[in-house]
Amino acid sequence: MTVVALVLAAGLGSRFGADKRRAMLPDGRSLLAHSVERAQAVFDEVRVVLREGERAEDFGLPAGCRVIHSPQAALGMGHSLAAGAVSLCDSDAQAVAILLGDMPWIAPETLRQLADAATASTILFPLFDGQRGHPVVFGRDFWPALTQLIGDEGARTVVQANRDRCVLVDVNDAGVLRDVDTPAALGS
Repeated sequence: MTVVALVLAAGLGSRFGADKRRAMLPDGRSLLAHSVERAQAVFDEVRVVLREGERAEDFGLPAGCRVIHSPQAALGMGHSLAAGAVSLCDSDAQAVAILLGDMPWIAPETLRQLADAATASTILFPLFDGQRGHPVVFGRDFWPALTQLIGDEGARTVVQANRDRCVLVDVNDAGVLRDVDTPAALGS
């Protein structure tokens, strides 16, 4: 089963107070670069959704990731996710892992576990301590619906319309729940 990773990083991050994608983690890498490197450690192909006009070099992203632009990113995550899903038309993968650029602590083992469990006809959620987390893995059957997303609800409508095809995967990784919304979250 081939799974492509799509890292969403076109949001404004307004609660952070600055461009959190460039915020430095204690190891000296930017938040976004760290998240992308985690994905590259597991997935053969990683695509990163950025705002129109932004480049991989602007964020110190590792070589080999493909940048997808979301011209309507300011209108919400749904637009960024749709732009990324449209880019998948040239992919032979059977599933896509939707990662958020502000979640750098997801363990590579967790990403591998989700990739191994992926199918073309399921939507996978990692489950830690009774809570659904990220990344969400959408089988290829759902890609056409993802290309139609708008607004700021992400893929909620696709998930709700296909609850019978959603699968929870128990993981031992609190990183699936941890994102960076404020500068204080960087040091934790």
